[in-house]
Amino acid sequence: MLVNTGTSWPGVSDAEARVLGMQRKLHQWAVADPDRRFDDLFNLVYDPAFLVVAWDRVSHNRGSRTAGVDGVAPNQVDDVDGFLTELKALVKACRFVPTRVREKTIPKTSGKVRRLGIPTVADRVVQAALKLVLEPIFEADFKPCSYGFRPKRRAQDAVAEIHFFGSPPRNYEWVFEADIEACFDTIDHTALMGRMRRRVGDKRVLGLVKAFLRAGILTEDGLDRTTITGTPQGGILSPLLANIALSVLDEHFTDKWEALGPYWTRAKKRRQGEPVMRLIRYADDFVVLVAGQRGDAEQLWDEVNTVLAPMGLRLSEAKTRVCHIDEGFDFLGWRIQRRSWRGRTGKRAVYTYPSKPSLRSVMDKIRRLTRRRRHRTLADLLRAVNRTLRGWCNYYRHGVSSRTFNYLDHFVFWRIVGWLRKRHPGLNWGTIRRRYLPGWEIRDGRTELFRPRSVAVERYRYRGARIPTPWANQTPGSPATAA
Repeated sequence: MLVNTGTSWPGVSDAEARVLGMQRKLHQWAVADPDRRFDDLFNLVYDPAFLVVAWDRVSHNRGSRTAGVDGVAPNQVDDVDGFLTELKALVKACRFVPTRVREKTIPKTSGKVRRLGIPTVADRVVQAALKLVLEPIFEADFKPCSYGFRPKRRAQDAVAEIHFFGSPPRNYEWVFEADIEACFDTIDHTALMGRMRRRVGDKRVLGLVKAFLRAGILTEDGLDRTTITGTPQGGILSPLLANIALSVLDEHFTDKWEALGPYWTRAKKRRQGEPVMRLIRYADDFVVLVAGQRGDAEQLWDEVNTVLAPMGLRLSEAKTRVCHIDEGFDFLGWRIQRRSWRGRTGKRAVYTYPSKPSLRSVMDKIRRLTRRRRHRTLADLLRAVNRTLRGWCNYYRHGVSSRTFNYLDHFVFWRIVGWLRKRHPGLNWGTIRRRYLPGWEIRDGRTELFRPRSVAVERYRYRGARIPTPWANQTPGSPATAA
């Protein structure tokens, strides 16, 4: 237990138990009364248990080595209990003021750049505490068709739903493949805060969220930029706020779906020629599957833009299109296409396999890792390559990926062999093979190359509305994290 003057800080496990208990209550209250507004939440934001869990999240995530505008990264904070004590006092006295975020641009494969906003350590902890308080409340309202940045949900769930509705006997054939233009940069603050007020009546919490939205950005050129719209991509709270804004889309298509009635009523209307639509969304990327005609899917351009307009959002003309499922489309790194069913003459099935851009991306990364002067030893190289391959293969093992894994395996193997031959120009091929390739497996001591061809492929089953929230049961565990 960390002890400070005036504050007794619980251990992480005790804090997680308390936070989980409170989250469960908030979620159950929100589910029981869809019209309830929560008026006394601010005290939870500076509660010692919530701050301890928030700090644990911030200090153990990938960005713990990255600093904001103050130049301090979470892993550089030595006096943690003193830092939390001071932060608690500022928040409790309503004297905490968010600092502008540091902009970091990352190039995208399309040639454009993704702009990330890196908050200071204090801002990250307060945002994490806010998320712990707000997420259980808004999760009670979020629809099952949304999968991005939500606890216990993942990209594979979205792809599995597309596979489910595109397969017989459902056969949704037309696809409205959409992307929202600069979603995180253009969300209207007034509209977003209006949606938050439906559930949150505590003006101090709303004021804190608004302060983060208006904190501003320090660009890479050293210029200050005000933020009159959007929520900086990269902040801990940003994905939740984006989901709150984009839930207008989920609610619109859910209302259309429910208006068609139960399964047999939908089937009857579909036979009569009425289009049936199903939304699958992952953050700002989404598709609408249409059982109908191409014209029904084309009409979604105006319909979706009309729904998004009050939130200050619009569709990207470059990335939004209508296609037939037999033509195929890319979504979340997957190529999804209906093709002839192998081994079953005359039948067709929906196949999901790694997209070509995704395969090119991992191969380019392997090329960068296997440059001659990049690593001192073969073991160092293998550890770096293995991390990349394991993550990529684990993501794509739930699709028709065996051939792709074999292709990638062959590429990586001979790429490392080439690195060895360039690294040891004085050794002939026979010596290299005996020393580094025993049994045609590349290893250096106990470190061995991970082989993509060895990854077992298994179908990821569609879970639909059966995905539980972390707060719906009474089993012990830790507070929810986004899957």
